[in-house]
Amino acid sequence: MDKLPSAKIRDSLEQRIVEGELGHGKRLDETELSSFYGVSRTPVREALQRLAESGLAEHLPRRGTFVRSPSLSQLVEMFEVMAELECMAIRLAARRATSADIDELVKDNETCRAAVAAGDTKKYYEVNAHLHGRIYQMSGNSFLANEARRLHDRLRPFRRLQLRVRGGWTNQWQNMILFCKRCVMVTPSGPWKR
Repeated sequence: MDKLPSAKIRDSLEQRIVEGELGHGKRLDETELSSFYGVSRTPVREALQRLAESGLAEHLPRRGTFVRSPSLSQLVEMFEVMAELECMAIRLAARRATSADIDELVKDNETCRAAVAAGDTKKYYEVNAHLHGRIYQMSGNSFLANEARRLHDRLRPFRRLQLRVRGGWTNQWQNMILFCKRCVMVTPSGPWKR
């Protein structure tokens, strides 16, 4: 299924912000962006709203929307919180997962492994995001799942940037496997059971 124009514009703006093309404090003019992307102002306005929700932009009434990039220390703090939320989700999922849930996780993990082997970063990123979402759902804690998804979405452009670093996505996949094992090891009910 193709993404909506606003989602494509948001993805592009995220990338341009993270890569520094659109610097902190830069005004994101709807008319200029509409012309740049060859669309009406409506999908641009929707994309800017999503950027503001993610924290990459700030909308100031009667002034416009401006780029707001988190500092390095803020990013580190957000990734630390994300790690704890994910570890909690993994521990809860380890207790609550059904055999069908585990089978789906194994299938997603194998798809990630195949994407790493094939050098397909796009496929890896998509399946990895789906796998994280599945773990949040399997936790059985809707509040935790919603907060983890919200922070995951906020960190999405920075995760994408990690994948571009030499060996970044291979290391990320290997680290995720180790991370899951460590989180499950501290679960009172023990490792995943089939």
